[in-house]
Amino acid sequence: MIDQENPISEKEVLHFREETKGTANVTHFNNAGASLPPDEVLTTMINYLEDEATMGGYEAEARYQPELLGTYDLIAKLINADSDEIAILESASAAWMIAFNGISFSKGDEIVTSEMEYVTNLIGFLHVQKRDGICIKVIPNDEHGNFSLPALEEAISPKTKLLAITHIGSGTGGMMPIVAIGAIARKHGILYLLDACQSAGQVPIDVKEIGCDMLSVTGRKYLRAPRGTGFLFVKREFRDQLKLTAIDGFNAEWVTTTDYKLRDDGRRFELYEKNRALTLGLGKAVAYALNIGVERIWTRIQILSASLRQELAVINGVTLHDMGAHKCGIVTFTVRGITPQDIKTKLATKKINLSVAMAKSTLYYMDKNQLTSVVRASVHYYNTQEEIDNLCRAVVEISKLVP
Repeated sequence: MIDQENPISEKEVLHFREETKGTANVTHFNNAGASLPPDEVLTTMINYLEDEATMGGYEAEARYQPELLGTYDLIAKLINADSDEIAILESASAAWMIAFNGISFSKGDEIVTSEMEYVTNLIGFLHVQKRDGICIKVIPNDEHGNFSLPALEEAISPKTKLLAITHIGSGTGGMMPIVAIGAIARKHGILYLLDACQSAGQVPIDVKEIGCDMLSVTGRKYLRAPRGTGFLFVKREFRDQLKLTAIDGFNAEWVTTTDYKLRDDGRRFELYEKNRALTLGLGKAVAYALNIGVERIWTRIQILSASLRQELAVINGVTLHDMGAHKCGIVTFTVRGITPQDIKTKLATKKINLSVAMAKSTLYYMDKNQLTSVVRASVHYYNTQEEIDNLCRAVVEISKLVP
């Protein structure tokens, strides 16, 4: 639902663009790939790296320790968790794999997922299927593109070990009913792993309301953080049930020559060595989003994406591929007679950035709908209506080139 009570004003948008140098160079509709960062994120990282170079790496870390630790508090606020439930990692994929690979599977266990599941997660399922003999159950969307909760209930059996759901698929604008899915998971006492890679920074996320046991997020997409950043949420009550695939002197807080004890917080899923400048950049990006208000960001994204879909829908030869009752800032389409890659290339000459979603990214969904690739334009709150109009005019020009 779009909340009009306190929308982001055009004056604010101008201010955000002034604080984002990239908006002066390109029209950026590839926010589902990697958003343009606010200038202060870049400055924060540069300042830290300069201090590392001039005063020493360990010394710089000591100076910035309050800010580094504060990043956990900011992330916790973003998703309504506690800071000791957060691990900072290099990507959503790394976070997801730590969570998934920490689960002990046995032959005959079932994983229930949806047709929107991401390629990395699918590969993880297939790997465990080959290794342990587990069963993968895929709940298809209905003819309107909506996830079927009754079908999920029907699929659950005494052997169901895990519900693994991607909130927003990589190659479509539809969204999964993650709160309702969480209620079903709790009802049956099943582990719930949520991939919120495209969600955080775009849609308000509340892990307590969702009821997930684990949640993985990247920094580079809608959070506007640097590449090489991400985080993992693991519910405190579930922490000890996840086995670790790597242990060092950081996540083992107490060590003797004959024994060790793991940290009693989310950082047990981290290792010692990581890029501290990126951690600070992630914290600054999260703070930037919180200062605006994720609810307000989400409202503007819905308005802009609805406008883009409306304009694209009336262009001759254009087919929109977003389905479902609830849609996000990702807008996918094709143009008759021209490949998505050619569209991307032609738009790049006009300094308009977007991406191509390939079949393998959301293989169940793409195969079901007989798609090999689609154009993916993803809006963010710093985009403007003028940019949307310019994009659609460019698509009209491209469509006219088709014989």
